[in-house]
Amino acid sequence: MSWKKKLAAGTALLGLSTLTIHMINKFVYFSATLDNLLSNPSGSYYEWKFGKIYYTKKGNGKPLLLIHDLTTSSSAYEWNKVIDKFSKTNTVYCLDLLGCGRSDKPNLTYTNYLYVQLLTDFIKHVIGNKTDIIATGESGSFAIAACQNDPTIIDQIVLVNPPNIKLLSKIPSKRTKVLTGFINLPIFGTFLYNMLTRKKNIDETFRMNYYYNSEDIDESIINTYYETAHSGNALSKYLFASQCGHYNTVNISHCLKSLTNSIFIITGDGNPENMSVADMYKNILPSIEIEGVKETKHLPQLEKSSDFVDKVDILLGNC
Repeated sequence: MSWKKKLAAGTALLGLSTLTIHMINKFVYFSATLDNLLSNPSGSYYEWKFGKIYYTKKGNGKPLLLIHDLTTSSSAYEWNKVIDKFSKTNTVYCLDLLGCGRSDKPNLTYTNYLYVQLLTDFIKHVIGNKTDIIATGESGSFAIAACQNDPTIIDQIVLVNPPNIKLLSKIPSKRTKVLTGFINLPIFGTFLYNMLTRKKNIDETFRMNYYYNSEDIDESIINTYYETAHSGNALSKYLFASQCGHYNTVNISHCLKSLTNSIFIITGDGNPENMSVADMYKNILPSIEIEGVKETKHLPQLEKSSDFVDKVDILLGNC
């Protein structure tokens, strides 16, 4: 076979493979979002400079902003079991972060400072008053950074199972930059993202890391997280790519040292590492108060919502 025929055959094979993967990507999107689980509750949109931000508002009282964990499968749904309870004493704002859920998912590099800007602008332009914040996981890092950047907009902060400080300080390397670039590719990058965020992986994450008692995991929770990861035709992959590249990390130690706000940490006692990490934060800022929720892991607000609300009410003085 001549080189021209080999080239033509190779090109045809590549084209067929690309088309096949494209169709697989389309099928994943269609099947993941078929139930349209993110359609409720109805909310509003804040027209931010980098895209529309979905949020809900409920209740009366001192403003309380709930911020879900920074993962592409997370959304305001994370708080659906506690919003009604908090709204009895507070005006509760709950948003989908840029790149997540029902908010826009632009093709850009998602940095910690990007989310610092989002929180700052959202509090100033939507809430309009100094607010308390409850933030899960990695989202606590930019809540802390936003507070350091402008202490006039944030009062008290509750961190729910914040990440290891050493992991938060990682910086992009040549290897992670290559991975980020590949995930950002239109078809093959989307395929890799779809494989890494398939339903089986999300289910395993809940059973291994998120819940203490796997029997309490409702199928609707897994389905909602799976749909969230693929809503908007997998455009959340841009946030995922930035996370893989360590573009959204921050020196949280520097931020903590300068704070005078009341900072609290709620841990899921079902994972001993959560308490060890909380102690890291307390070693930097001794005024931090730590409370644990028994028989929970990463998401006590979903697994033991009543116990979680009781802890928050005590810490924030809502009793």
